[in-house]
Amino acid sequence: MTLEDLPSALERARERLQNNPGFVATLELRGRELATVYKTLVLTGLRRGELASLTVSRLHLESPLAYAELDASDEKNREGSELPLRADLAEDLRHWLGYKLEANQAEAREQGEPIPERLPGDTPVFNVPRQLVKTLDRDLAVTGIPKTDDRGRTLDVHALRHTFGTLLSSGGVAPRTAQAAMRHAHIDLTMKVYTDPRLLDVHGALDALPSLPLNETPPPEQTGARATGTDDATARTFAPGFAPKTGKGSKSWSSADNTATRGPLAERTKNPEKTIVFPGLTQRGRGDSNPQPPDRQSGTLTN
Repeated sequence: MTLEDLPSALERARERLQNNPGFVATLELRGRELATVYKTLVLTGLRRGELASLTVSRLHLESPLAYAELDASDEKNREGSELPLRADLAEDLRHWLGYKLEANQAEAREQGEPIPERLPGDTPVFNVPRQLVKTLDRDLAVTGIPKTDDRGRTLDVHALRHTFGTLLSSGGVAPRTAQAAMRHAHIDLTMKVYTDPRLLDVHGALDALPSLPLNETPPPEQTGARATGTDDATARTFAPGFAPKTGKGSKSWSSADNTATRGPLAERTKNPEKTIVFPGLTQRGRGDSNPQPPDRQSGTLTN
């Protein structure tokens, strides 16, 4: 069977089982449960045993921020945790518990027992088989996903936890936050073991860097910068980000009382009227009778 054949196979099965609606309902419930199990594993990073330990009372789906509660005895690090749940996953879990309650009510009717109004708190959320990997293997075969990748790594149930970690990193989640979501004691485990660098969009991440054009014609309002010797592309590009704001000049050259005896400042000391040109920045001597504020477009600072 392949993924393309699945719809026709489903129709054939329904025709053959049309006289056994109870069995059809059981199979549909099992399929819905398995789909919810896969989604929960991918969006929480739970281990198989931790998922199996969840009971109805440990799901807090009506809270403003839905979460699942893990008992310390059921968690690998034996600390206990509250796992935040995405809103769509919380909604899916609510639907799943509704289907589970309807199935229990239908079974109670058939057996003539009292019909429950709600699921008991100690009811397992999922029926997680110990050999869940065998079910996963069948699903992989149907969907055409190889069991082993080109690096010899095997796709199993725990690999879905690796998927969770990689999705966090590729989604731009800060490493420390990803570490907390994964419940790792050491961030190296999160970044080096549970994150696949080949699945990260490193090339796309470069788009977040600023544009630094080198051959750009300045707009008309910046042409005045040529008189100060700052019309080169580097000054136009870099000076706005590095020029100090008014009143917060660098101590090494912006103070009017600077008495440096070497370099460009020494020239100003000899000739107060001389314009001093720095890489991307200029400063006029104290002889300028018309002080001007910093020109952040041209990268010129006048004093």
